[in-house]
Amino acid sequence: PGWTVGWTWAKKEVIWSMVGAQTTEQGDCSKFKGNIPHCCNKKATVVDLLPGVPYNQQFANCCKGGVLAAWGQDPQASVSAFQVSVGLAGTNNKTVKLPSNFTLLGPGPGYTCGPAKTVPPTNFLSPDRRRKTQALMTWNVTCTYSQFLARKHPSCCVSFSSFYNETITPCPSCACGCENKNKCVNGDSKLLSVVGVNTPRKDNAPLVQCTHHMCPVRVHWHVKTNYRD
Repeated sequence: PGWTVGWTWAKKEVIWSMVGAQTTEQGDCSKFKGNIPHCCNKKATVVDLLPGVPYNQQFANCCKGGVLAAWGQDPQASVSAFQVSVGLAGTNNKTVKLPSNFTLLGPGPGYTCGPAKTVPPTNFLSPDRRRKTQALMTWNVTCTYSQFLARKHPSCCVSFSSFYNETITPCPSCACGCENKNKCVNGDSKLLSVVGVNTPRKDNAPLVQCTHHMCPVRVHWHVKTNYRD
């Protein structure tokens, strides 16, 4: 569980060290003698550290196992951060090249990340808040989530009816996927009577009863009264 962030370096950059996170693979660092980098892969894949790691490996807003809260519930717990020490990247804003092919898994698919865009350099305040230093470069990457990328079919159906409807508007056929006997159980199946059984399949997919709409969750809104009369 938890988020996974990845990108592709523009040149031959390496990660000397990390605080607050780690890469999943070190890669081939055989050309280095003495100090060995944390990661030599051109494609870096980073995950959060688990809670309880030593203090010298921690960074502000790190070490939650990649689990974040919703911004509306807890803004402070909805942020994750880590620090990377990069080598062979260049020494000024002309020689440093932006990474590309950013990816975000949370932990499953659904996110699409745009290219890195250079923005005004970040400023940092000293502990006594009397001095300000400026970063060499700052860039932003925006990732957006799509339910259709995460799942081929929606997981719920929402219908609407008004006071002049005598019946509830049903979910359309195949609204959440078409009926497939290999992915659902019939209404008279004995599995449905077993308390607590909701993932009996080998792939841990949720148990869904066979219907024409195949939606495990249905929400219906009904306007009961005509307020204009």
